[in-house]
Amino acid sequence: MTAAIRSLGRAGLFSLSVLRASKPTADFFSELIREIYKIGGRSLPIIAVGGAFVGLSLTLLGYRALETYGASNQVSVLIGLGLYRELAPVLTALLFVGRAGSSISAELGLMRATDQITALGLMAIDPVAKVVAPRFWAAVICVPLLTAFFCSLALSASWFQAVQVLGIDNGMFWQSMQDAVDFRHDFHAEPTIEGTSVATTRAVVNASLLVLMFNFVMSAFLFR
Repeated sequence: MTAAIRSLGRAGLFSLSVLRASKPTADFFSELIREIYKIGGRSLPIIAVGGAFVGLSLTLLGYRALETYGASNQVSVLIGLGLYRELAPVLTALLFVGRAGSSISAELGLMRATDQITALGLMAIDPVAKVVAPRFWAAVICVPLLTAFFCSLALSASWFQAVQVLGIDNGMFWQSMQDAVDFRHDFHAEPTIEGTSVATTRAVVNASLLVLMFNFVMSAFLFR
C-alpha cells in the first residue's frame, strides 16, 4: 500500500514537472510538430483498419440482435451511441497505447539507458522540456483527433455493412442515428532507438488488429 501511494505521488510530481517544463519556445514547437507526425500521423493506418472492422462487427452483431425484435432498422442508433459514448475513445486509446505509447516508453527508456538524458542535463538542457513535454502534448493533441478519425471510419464501414450488404434503407440509417446521437459536441529491429521501439510495438499493434479482424470474420460465420 505504501509503495503504491509512493508510486502515485512520484507520477503526480512528474506530471507537474512536465507541465512546468512546457514553455512555448521555437524548439518546443519544432519538437511538438515532429512528435505529432511520429505518434499521430503514423497511427492513422492502424486507427483506420481498427475503426473499419469495429464498425463492421458491431453492425453485424447489432443487426442480428435487433432483427429478433423487428427493430433491425435501428441498428444505426446502436452503432452511433456505442461508438461515440464508449467504444471509439476506449479502442482508440488502446490502439494508441499499443502503437505510440509503447514506442515513446521504449525511446525514453533507451535514452535513459544510454545516458542521453544525463548528457542533456550536463549540457544545461532540461531533459523533461526537451524529450518529455513535446511527446506529452503531442499525445494530448492526437488522441481526440484519432478518436474522430476512428469514428468516421467505423461509421463508414457500418453504413456499408448495413445499407449495401444487409439492405437497410439509407435514409433510415442516417435519420435514426441523427435523432439518437447529438453531433453538436466537440470533440527485424535496427540497432537504433527508433528501430528498437518499432520492434517493441509491432507485436502489440499486429495482435490488436488481428483480434479485430478475426472478430469480424468469426461473427460473420457464426451469425450467417
